[in-house]
Amino acid sequence: MKIELSQPFFKERIAIMGIGLIGGSLALALKQNQSVGKIIAYDRNEEALERALALGVADEVYNDPIKAAENADIIVLATPITAMGAIVREIMPHLKPDAVLTDVGSTKGSVIDSIRAELGYLPERFVPAHPIAGTEKHGVENAFATLFEKRRTLVIPHLENSHDAVRTVHEMWVAAGSETEEMGVKHHDQVLAATSHIPHLLAYATVDTLANLDDRAEIFRFAAGGFRDFTRISASDPELWSDICLQNRESILEVLVAYQKKIDMLRHALEDEDREVLRTIFARAKHARDNFYKEPQ
Repeated sequence: MKIELSQPFFKERIAIMGIGLIGGSLALALKQNQSVGKIIAYDRNEEALERALALGVADEVYNDPIKAAENADIIVLATPITAMGAIVREIMPHLKPDAVLTDVGSTKGSVIDSIRAELGYLPERFVPAHPIAGTEKHGVENAFATLFEKRRTLVIPHLENSHDAVRTVHEMWVAAGSETEEMGVKHHDQVLAATSHIPHLLAYATVDTLANLDDRAEIFRFAAGGFRDFTRISASDPELWSDICLQNRESILEVLVAYQKKIDMLRHALEDEDREVLRTIFARAKHARDNFYKEPQ
C-alpha cells in the first residue's frame, strides 16, 4: 500500500508516550514539516520530559499517561514494548472516540498479544507500526528530524482495524519523511528477527567474547573500521534489546538454528582446509548483498 499525500497531513495534538530517540525524532519530523499543532509527551522519567521541553521536542509534558493522551488525535506508543499493554489499558477509557492509537515497537506479535490480554479485544483504531530506522544511541537528546527520511515504516493492520485509522497512520509516517509498506504480524517478526534482532545478538556476542580474552586491550586497540561497523549496534541500550529479544524469542530461535548450521559448516571447512566451501559461501553472500540489498530511493 503506497500512500501519497493528496493534501498536507496535519493533526492538532499528537501524544508521544515515551519520549526517547524514536518518539523524539518523530515529534521533530512532524514539527519540521508543519504536520502537528502540539506534541504532547508522556514519560516516567522526569529528566527526559525536562529535556524534551528544553530541546523543543515537546510542547506539553506529563508523567501521567491519561493526561497526555486524553485530548490527542493520535497516540504513539514509544515506551518499552513490555509496558505498552498496561498503558493502553490505562488510557483507553479516556481517549477521544476518533483518536488513533499506534506504536513503534520492534516486535509486533507480543505487543498485539499484550494489548488484547489487557483489554480482551483489539481496538479498531489501534494500528501497529514499526519504523525501520534508528541508531545505537538512545534518549531524546539524540533525536533528530531526518531520522525517517528515505526509511521504511511497516504498518501492520489487524482484522478489526478501521480503514480510516490505518490510512491515518500511513499518512503520519509519510509526513515524517518515511515510505510505508504493509506486512502481516508473523511475517514482520520473522523478517525483523533475521534482519535486526539476530545482528544485534551477534554484535553483542562478538564484543562480549573479545572483551573476555586475555589480550582484549590489544585486540580493541588494533580494531579497524570493519570491526567498528560490524559492532556499532552493540552500543545500543541493553535493557531495550533484552526485552526485544525475549519478546520475539520464537522467531529469533528459528533463525538461530539456521545460523548455527552455517557456523558449523564454516568451522568444518576451516578444520578440513576446504577453501572451496569457504569461497562458495563468501561468494554467494557477496552476490546476495550486492544484488538484493538496496537503500530506499
